[in-house]
Amino acid sequence: MPTREREVALTFDCGGGDQGVDEVLGVLGAWGVAATFFMTGRFASAHGDAARRIARAYPVGNHSMTHPAFPGLTREQRVEEVRSAAAAVERAVGRPPVRLFRFPFGEVNRECVADVNAEGYTCVRWTVDTLGWKGAGGGITTERVVGRVLDALVPGAIVLMHVGRTSSADPSTVDAAALPELIQAISDRGYGFLSLDGLLGGRVEGARSGSEQ
Repeated sequence: MPTREREVALTFDCGGGDQGVDEVLGVLGAWGVAATFFMTGRFASAHGDAARRIARAYPVGNHSMTHPAFPGLTREQRVEEVRSAAAAVERAVGRPPVRLFRFPFGEVNRECVADVNAEGYTCVRWTVDTLGWKGAGGGITTERVVGRVLDALVPGAIVLMHVGRTSSADPSTVDAAALPELIQAISDRGYGFLSLDGLLGGRVEGARSGSEQ
């Protein structure tokens, strides 16, 4: 773990819709909680206003352009995904993403990490997935979200959440709905909140080699 302190990082992937953005930003702001967002270039292009509101308040990392599984791509395709996403985020929010990268679906191998590292990014996974992306239709409730995180709560935990709904057929945004209860529950356990930059010791802006965190 990056730290032994009782601190966690909340992270939100922005790869689909923007339905939960207002609620997530409102809760984070009301609680004064740090968070980090990972944005696809496709999201930034399609939801520019939401992207700008996120970037005004929180660090935005790179989540690829079109959210493909990286192991199935060539090196050239991986590089294009990373660079295209960075350009799209910069066009949308006025600055490039911070030098953090999250692989779509968490699918990765050594070659993928090496290619992304060569582009100057630190690759960051997660320690617990709330499964909120499955939505209510997938059997996920706010109670399950909170329970999964608390069961995996350790110093330096990295929590994966999502800002959008799963599909047009499922209007639920379970992670957004669970966020107030989740923050309260984590706080009640004596934990604080950091951005990933803070959790990793402020080392994310420059190039860094090595495997995923």
